[in-house]
This record gives sequence, structure tokens and C-alpha cells, in this order.
Amino acid sequence: QVQLVVSGGGLVQAGGSLRLSCAASGRTFSSYVMGWFRQAPGKERDFVAAIRWSAGSTAYADSVKGRFTISIDNAKNTVYLQMNSLKPEDTAVYYCAATPRPVSFLLPMTKKEYNYWGQGTQVTVSS
Repeated sequence: QVQLVVSGGGLVQAGGSLRLSCAASGRTFSSYVMGWFRQAPGKERDFVAAIRWSAGSTAYADSVKGRFTISIDNAKNTVYLQMNSLKPEDTAVYYCAATPRPVSFLLPMTKKEYNYWGQGTQVTVSS
């Protein structure tokens, strides 16, 4: 059974940084894509970033490009989301997700394409 355990949220001032972690277990993830999503109050759960575990290829939402970086530590089976230059509009609950995905397929960017989800972590950016 796939388990995703998220940590690292918190309160930060605008312009600051946070790093979220997603510890994955229960499978060999070499054929998986890992994603980060976020959900603000009253809004849909939106795509933030994705990474292919084996190849390291990445994709980002336009709103976070140049500010957020997704990465993997294979030794720790952990996916990270480094968030820099945070803005109040980045405030949301952040979720980690995983799904198996053939290499020939594009990186998934919608929540319905992901099979496994971790618990959310609150990120609050004050102005």
C-alpha cells in the first residue's frame, strides 16, 4: 500500500521560503510520477508541480514557475517542494500525490490522474 506522509508547512512572511517534504513508502517508485497540489479555501485543488521519479523531468504551474522547485531524494524516498519568494496567494493546503505513469506519457497535471494522496499541510503566507 502506497503511503505518502507530508511535512513542512507553516506560517511565513511574504518573500520568505518554505520546503515541503513527502516521504513515500510501500512501493518501488521508479515508474511513478509525484505531484504537488494545493487547495485554497473555497477553491478547487490545483496542480502545482510534478516530477517523474526515474528521469527527473518536471512540470510546473505557470503561477509558481521560477519560484518553486520540485525534487527527489532517492536515498530517502522523499519528494520535496522548495518554495521561494512566497506570496499571500500561495496560501493553501498543500498535498502530495503519486501515480504510476509510463515514460512515454506526459506528466499528469490534474488531480483525477493521481491514484494516491498524502495528507495536506497548511502553508500560510502573511503580507
